[in-house]
Amino acid sequence: MASKIRKALNKELKNLKDYIVLVVVDSKNYQNANIEILKDLVDAKNTPGVYVTLNKPYDIIRRILEKERIDTRMMIFIDCISSVAGGKLKKIENCLYIGSPEKLSDISVAIDQAVNALPKGDKFIFLDSLSTLLIYNKEGTVARFFHFIVGKIRALKVKGVIISIEKESDKALINELSTFCDARLDF
Repeated sequence: MASKIRKALNKELKNLKDYIVLVVVDSKNYQNANIEILKDLVDAKNTPGVYVTLNKPYDIIRRILEKERIDTRMMIFIDCISSVAGGKLKKIENCLYIGSPEKLSDISVAIDQAVNALPKGDKFIFLDSLSTLLIYNKEGTVARFFHFIVGKIRALKVKGVIISIEKESDKALINELSTFCDARLDF
């Protein structure tokens, strides 16, 4: 599976400098897809980035990535779930905490701050996951936020990777939102 993900990424995106890709994964492949995409961006391409985690607290994501030998020092994390999950919010240099996945304006401001804090050159924004936004927000609100974030990613001239877990109930929305992206990959 790992080589399939990397091959698909490189094939679909090789001619694009800055791109936005919607990655739709089934729940079995979700974590592996995230890891392989980040290995490609951080390790293979040495690209710093912003990881917006709506799904798992920063501490857990960091441990998973470090276990996979992905250099977490190259990323600034925006943790939107620890407060909701009742986790401890320790002040950490490369992590910004947002109160809830419902606070879309706060997420947007944090993305701006994080991208501007990264070194000049290629950068990425990794949003994990669109599916979680749909748990905390209405579908129309998520669609507007997605459109706004895609515009922001383009304006910032960075790469964008947006993860969504495949669900039957979200198919129409995912199909609509994929039209805003340069590519869609299904795993």
